[in-house]
Amino acid sequence: MAKHKTPLLDQLESGPWPSFVSDIKQECENRAKNAKGVDYQTPADCPDDLLGVLEMSYVDGETHWKHGGIVGVFGYGGGVIGRYCDQPQMFPGVAHFHTVRVNQPSGLYYKTDFLRQLCDLWELRGSGLTNMHGSTGDIVLLGTTTPQLEEIFFELTHNMNNDLGGSGSNLRTPSCCLGQSRCEFACIDTQQLCFDLTQTYQDELHRPAFPYKFKFKVDGCPNGCVASIARSDFSIIGTWRDEIRIDQKAVAAYAGGEIKPNAGAHAGRDWGKFDIQKEVAERCPSGCIRYEGGKLEINNKECVRCMHCINTMPRALRIGNDRGASILCGAKAPILDGPQMASLLVPFIKVEEPYSEIKEVIENIWDWWMEEGKNRERLGETMKRLSFQKLLDVTNIKADARHVREPRHNPYIFWKEEEVTGGWKREIADYRKKHQK
Repeated sequence: MAKHKTPLLDQLESGPWPSFVSDIKQECENRAKNAKGVDYQTPADCPDDLLGVLEMSYVDGETHWKHGGIVGVFGYGGGVIGRYCDQPQMFPGVAHFHTVRVNQPSGLYYKTDFLRQLCDLWELRGSGLTNMHGSTGDIVLLGTTTPQLEEIFFELTHNMNNDLGGSGSNLRTPSCCLGQSRCEFACIDTQQLCFDLTQTYQDELHRPAFPYKFKFKVDGCPNGCVASIARSDFSIIGTWRDEIRIDQKAVAAYAGGEIKPNAGAHAGRDWGKFDIQKEVAERCPSGCIRYEGGKLEINNKECVRCMHCINTMPRALRIGNDRGASILCGAKAPILDGPQMASLLVPFIKVEEPYSEIKEVIENIWDWWMEEGKNRERLGETMKRLSFQKLLDVTNIKADARHVREPRHNPYIFWKEEEVTGGWKREIADYRKKHQK
């Protein structure tokens, strides 16, 4: 029998989609039966009280969680997020309900024995509820008590060969798409790069020293399956700098209906005959595609790598062979100064181990941001406050036309003395000789 009445939460089970409420109720039943004979180290009715406090939050229209900041484990300043209920007498099972972030494998590939170990650990020492995965990519273990944190950390690191993720004002857990392990469009080995960055910057992951959070995300191609351009301070997106490869025979096969567009992804409805001119050439945002006489031509100098043509006709159009990545900076959610998309910093860079060039850009940015960034100010806000030109200066990157977000937004150009012939100290008489009144 349910410990708390939850009429509002029950409504969330009535829709056509799976409900988190049903998942929590299932865990309540499992813990009540305890068929495995688990010696629960947290309150057995923890999921029941979770439903109770959520129902109260819905009734009152306000949260009943207190954020406890970072609840550390020995030697680590990040990885565990403190959560406390403000009604501990009514809901003792969730008086402490800390969230543990666990560093996910690159590309989210798991072995079943690891997942079983993880579930057994969390059933014993937590609520049994997980979030696979958080928005940063971590395995998120929802709800445990302070005395269990060291036990969980020891088990993860010593017996499961796994580490905590990032939380607080530090490097958050780097994440990436599947990359070359599954995707034919991937221009770089996203998994190897993500793993290398994680290993290289372990201290920054676990010992908060930044003004605020900092995220790496690695997309293998401009399709952006981990949305790095919208959600990370340092976005690495695979790209190419030569020409898109065209198979004219396959183009003809698409035109003739022998090959389905979009790899058959929209086959649930009859869209009519596929029209390359209408659905590919006219949809190109930079107008760089021409389709005449059954031949497809691309002006690659005008291509903005939107991927639409390649996604629509993947057997006719292929990514180029000279591959690398673009680096963009400053994306974030609306915390202090509104949401921002990332700005292009490095138009093209080769992505090869040991990734020294990429790390040099990262560390130059950190040196500047840690010195100049205000408390709880993301990199994008520091860039906006101190200028993109300053970011180019600290990263030793020359200004490029591709850095321009929009023309004529700011008409003022500020020169440095070393950029002006003769510097600031020039004789007025010499100037007047060349520029008479």
